[in-house]
Amino acid sequence: MEVVKDKVNSRLKISDDVIITVARLATLEVEGVAGLAGEMKVFSKIKNNPPIKITTTGDTVSIDVKIKIVGTEKARRVARKVQKSVSEKIRTMTGISVTRVNVIISGAVFD
Repeated sequence: MEVVKDKVNSRLKISDDVIITVARLATLEVEGVAGLAGEMKVFSKIKNNPPIKITTTGDTVSIDVKIKIVGTEKARRVARKVQKSVSEKIRTMTGISVTRVNVIISGAVFD
């Protein structure tokens, strides 16, 4: 008796909301980040100037993150840490390759 196995072509689609959530969490865990540059109440409903914007091209994604930094931190160091954190978290949690992470520093918070 011969066993015939059908090949199933399936594809996993990860929602943009999931990628945005992972990017948000990865950004906020970086030391020196005071917060995102805007409120994120409902991720999928943000249309006007969102703090996190993603662009999907094939199986890769590029991300723009707008942050506020702690005023005593060096902007370049914080931005590089955000880039590394976001890229690594998205790759490990979703399997999606990140082509670039643009960090826009829109302000500094002094307490």
